[in-house]
Amino acid sequence: MMSNQQLPTQPVILGFDPGRDKCGIAVMGVDRQLYYHQVVSAKEAIAQIQTLTQQFPVSFMVMGDQTTAKKWKQQLNQELTSSVNIIFVDERYTTLEARDRYWQMYPPQGLTKLLPKGMRQPPRPIDDIVAILLIERYLNRLTSGNLPEK
Repeated sequence: MMSNQQLPTQPVILGFDPGRDKCGIAVMGVDRQLYYHQVVSAKEAIAQIQTLTQQFPVSFMVMGDQTTAKKWKQQLNQELTSSVNIIFVDERYTTLEARDRYWQMYPPQGLTKLLPKGMRQPPRPIDDIVAILLIERYLNRLTSGNLPEK
């Protein structure tokens, strides 16, 4: 989903939520302008990240710190043609948060509106929204003065 804004003039952050089968990818400016978000298969993830680093002025990547993170980081470092600094972000509760955020971004229509909030299931994978939340968590840490450990 490419948004229709023009390309960013300042560096952007690439968010990556890696998974075994599918991965979420997002590109957001430090001004929190969202430029791209997509769920891709795990097999396509690195190629997609490669394309995005050529399309956008990516300054670094934030990635969830779950169990497969270190393996993904190694793979990214080996396979990306230009090296990208990868910063791990705590990803606890992001899946729950992503579900709420999905309904903020895409307000429920029709009968879904009648369901209690906790019962609404997004109609598609939301790994890309998790990637957006990871970038926001990083930015929130920056603004609160708690700089991440590399």
